[in-house]
Parts: sequence; C-alpha cells; structure tokens
Amino acid sequence: MKTDILIIGSGLAGCAAALAAAKQGAEVTLLTRSPHPEESSTFWAQGGIIYQGVDDSPQKLVADIVAAGAGLSSPEAASLVSREGPRLVKDILIDELGVPFDESSKDSTRWDLTAEAAHSLPRILHQKDRTGSAIQRAFIEKMASYPRVKLLCGATAVDLLTISHHSVEPLDVYKPPTCIGAYVLDQASGEIFPILAKETILATGGLGRVFLHTTNPAGTRGDGIAMAYRAGARCINMQYVQFHPTTFFHPSGRFLISEAMRGEGARLVDGKGREFMNDYHPDGSLAPRDVVARGIHQMMLESGEPCAHLDISHKPADQVRERFPGIYAHCLKCGIDMTKESIPVVPAAHYSCGGVAVDEWGRSNLHRLRAVGEVACSGLHGANRLASTSLLECLVWGTRAGEQTAAFIARGEEYYFPQIAPWRYEREPVDPALIAQDWLSIQQTMWNYVGLVRSEKRLNRAHEILRELHLEILRFYEKAEVTDAMVGLRNGIQTALAILLAAMECRQSLGCHYRID
Repeated sequence: MKTDILIIGSGLAGCAAALAAAKQGAEVTLLTRSPHPEESSTFWAQGGIIYQGVDDSPQKLVADIVAAGAGLSSPEAASLVSREGPRLVKDILIDELGVPFDESSKDSTRWDLTAEAAHSLPRILHQKDRTGSAIQRAFIEKMASYPRVKLLCGATAVDLLTISHHSVEPLDVYKPPTCIGAYVLDQASGEIFPILAKETILATGGLGRVFLHTTNPAGTRGDGIAMAYRAGARCINMQYVQFHPTTFFHPSGRFLISEAMRGEGARLVDGKGREFMNDYHPDGSLAPRDVVARGIHQMMLESGEPCAHLDISHKPADQVRERFPGIYAHCLKCGIDMTKESIPVVPAAHYSCGGVAVDEWGRSNLHRLRAVGEVACSGLHGANRLASTSLLECLVWGTRAGEQTAAFIARGEEYYFPQIAPWRYEREPVDPALIAQDWLSIQQTMWNYVGLVRSEKRLNRAHEILRELHLEILRFYEKAEVTDAMVGLRNGIQTALAILLAAMECRQSLGCHYRID
C-alpha cells in the first residue's frame, strides 16, 4: 500500500495536517488505533484554545508562554504560535469549520473569553467544558468531503519503516537516515502490512498511561515516542512531564477537572476549608500548574489527607451548570453536586512537554519524518506548558506540516522506495495477565520514583526495575503474537525508560522536573 502522506494519529494535530494537505490535492492516509477517529486526547480536552483577548498582543502571549515554561521555551516557537495561532483559529476553526465556541453576552466582544492560570488576561475560547470534542467533530466532518483522505480505524502502527532498517538491499544502510512509512497491524485480522509513504507525520499524542494516575485516555502509551526512538529520531526534554493538579479523586478512576474552573473562581482548599495554595505562590489557586500540583502534593504529605478539594459552590448554581455541564454531570453521577459541595481532587500525569525534536515545520532529524502535537517537542512549552497552548500548537504545527509536505510532493520530486523485508510472524498466544502485571509494574515504578518529586535514589531504583523489565518484555515480544496490547506494552516500557534516562541526566529542578536533592 502506497500513499503520498501517512499520518499516524487522528487528534487535532493529525486532522489539521490531513486537512491542510488535502486542500492541496495530496493523497492522505490517516491512521488511528481507535475504532472511531473521534477517540483521541483532543476529544477529552475540556478547557479551551488560546485566541486573542481584549488589549492582547503576540508579545504578551510570548511573555506568558516563556514565564510558564520556566525560561526554557524556544523564543522562535513561542513567537510563531503567538503570531500564527490566533489567525488560524479564526480562519480554520471559526470561519471554515464553524466550531460553536461560546459567545459573550457583553456588547464589547463576540466571544466569551475566559482566564486560565499563568495567563496575564482572559484569552481562552471554549465550547462549554467540551472544547476538544467540538473541534474534533468539526474536523472529522470536514475531512469526509475530501475523497483523497483515507481513514483507517482499528489499525495500530507497529514500527516506522526506515531505509537503513528495513530495505532488503544491504547497501541501503549507507543512505541518509530516512523514514518511508510504517508497518501497520490490522487489529481485526491480525495482519501486519507495510504502508509506504513519501512523507510520514507522527501525531500519536501523549504518554500519560505510563504513570499510575493520569488524565489521558487509554491509547496514550507513548507509541509515537517509542517508534521514533527505535527509528533513530532525536527525542528531547523527556523529563518534563506535566502533572495536572486537579483530577477527580474517586474509586471509579480519575477524571480531569478543567483548569478553567479555577479561572472562573474555584478555590483550592484543604479538608478544613483553608485556601492553602497561598502558602506556596502569590497567585494562590491560579499559580502555574507544576506549582499547584506540588502544592497539593505537599499539603497531602503534611496533613495526611488523601486529597485536596476544589470548591466552586460559592458561584451561582445555574452559572456553574451552564459553564461546566460535562464536569457537573460526571461528578453528580459519582455522588458529588459541585454546586453545593467541593470536589475531591489529586494531581495526575497530564502532558508531555518533551518529545520528538522538530523545527517550525514539524521536521525531525530523520528525513521524511515529521511530528506534530504532543508527541513532538517544538520547544514551545519549555519546562512547563502554559494552559490551553496544547490545542493551539496542534493547529499551528499540524497545518504547517500538512501544507509543506503537500507542497513538496506537488513539485514532483523523486521519492526512493526500496523493497521492504516481509513481516516475520510469531504465533505464541499472549497471556493478558502477564501484560496487565507488566503494565502495573511500569506505572507504579514511574509514579513512585519518576513522578511529581524526584531524587537520585528514587531514579536509580527506577532504573534497576525498568531496565530488567525492558529485557523481559522484549523477550516476551519476540515470540508473542503481535496484538495492539502487545505493541502498547513494548512501547510503554521504551517510553518510560526515555523519561527516566532524561530525568537522571537533568540534575537541577526546572518547571515540571522537580528534584528534592
């Protein structure tokens, strides 16, 4: 199977790239391991996307991005997203796709712009507390009108194809490192087949599932990071994993409680009702995410309390239900009426600020491979992501990557495709109990030793555990029948090790990476 552009991942970054390329007539194959294209991290994004506030400017947004990123944000990346982002939001999301963002009742502005932590003014567009799903649905509907966009669901990328690794011609090892597509598993049939592509774009999202507690959906196993790592792509800033400070603390599992709630006046309190965040930062409950997450963590350690509480019950009940219908419904289903009582919350792994190193067009160091969205590291987030920059980054880099790859292909350049080695099948049945136990070992090790607070002793202990587990999983994988679960486990341990090794090398505390030693 051949295509002009293979895009792995159907969230906002992948969809933006696909739509931009399709507009220029490129043939696009959009791949997702989920049974439905809507299932992605984008779909679960609640808070919103940065637009442009009253008296706002690109310079003000750059300043906020750099401040939140602990000074490690790339000035070029911050400048690019601040210039291009609001324009693309208007041109694509508002004018072209008609995403139904919430409008204001005030005469001074059309949109209901909200504030979020570490922003100097209100500039966040939203659609209630379901912004991501509104954007995702609009993109999927629009792409259906382009016959040259082929959508493959229930298809798992197993490995990136490179000329040096997979060509049957031995002399190809001397060619420059080049990606030519991917091996893909059809989950229904178990068949593994190559998709050859002139250009490949990774848009696989995050890696939160390597931690015990996360806001991320089931597929965020670090698949893109692991595939890129094995193929020889440069991955940077992997130690900077952002922990969202407020996830619903309930036996049924974690559920993201949007930062927009604090932007709308919700207060973080301890079990006695005291606003404890003022002890850790002058901005209190609106401090940057990493500060708030560690503040909650420290309060829990000192008090022995199992969680903190987020209280918005002082706001009018109708206003709370109107602004946060999804969160309200979920909490009510679990027995918490947030218009009358506080929500129990704890931190959880939320966003990877690092990833595959890319330039302003999403290009990696591996020829013909690009990465966009959370799997990439454009330098925008530095050591800590500013709230609501993630969807904007997806839109900007996804659009630019799609436009440039389609333009290169339209020029009629020659693309070399070698003969690919056939897949060698193994048939040993996979015991789900082994996969479940290995995942538990990864997640508990990462949470306890490579989580919110790190130290040399903790990281060394994690290294011993994960290194041995990595060898065991590789031996397991070599003989096992390849399934989506087996692919995920192999990628999960590789991603966990990448985070760990980066954390071991970074000896100073910065942003999300906090060391007590």
